[in-house]
Amino acid sequence: MSDITLNLTLELYDYLQKNSLREPAVLQELRKKTHTMSMAQMQISPEQGQFMALLMELIGARKTLDIGTFTGYSALAVALALPADGKVIACDINGDWTGIAKQFWQKAGVAHKIDLRLAPAVETLNQLLQSGEAGTFDFAFIDADKVNYSQYYELSLQLLKPGGLIAVDNVLWSGQVADMSDQELNTVAIRELNTKILKDERVSISLLSIGDGLTLARKRI
Repeated sequence: MSDITLNLTLELYDYLQKNSLREPAVLQELRKKTHTMSMAQMQISPEQGQFMALLMELIGARKTLDIGTFTGYSALAVALALPADGKVIACDINGDWTGIAKQFWQKAGVAHKIDLRLAPAVETLNQLLQSGEAGTFDFAFIDADKVNYSQYYELSLQLLKPGGLIAVDNVLWSGQVADMSDQELNTVAIRELNTKILKDERVSISLLSIGDGLTLARKRI
């Protein structure tokens, strides 16, 4: 028994993965491919991908947002969990990274479920709102440039149905959010969003210590 969250040692983390992870081969291959890149740390952990896939099953998701797609692991994990007519709108600005993503989406047989929009995510989200898609999404995953996190959160809330779920990544930011002497722009942006979500009565929330910290916010109305 413990009244605080357990600190994972490398040995315990290895045990966690060996005794809970059911990572499809295509996701494992994509993760290994991404780990050869200089920006590999931007990829979510496999247990987080599996957790998000479980969330899709629990909420019966059919239409989702992936804000900050990188090499496509999160979008692929979600797409694999969606029904045959499910849809992921994937937002990114980097054609090289998403070029890798498209290869693996095709290999996994889910490319038809993923609509990649190569443009600033704020533009894409506003376009979705302007085209009448407010209140039509079940889930949004936010893992893009941190200084725009608050905008992504607000726009996602507008696009979500009542009962829809937002997942915000990197909310613990390697522990830097707790160091008030750290006033770097990304740290401040995440810290401010954490405070904003805590006080936001439009959502029910839980901040989980999975990966680099993951906040779940369920739209109430």
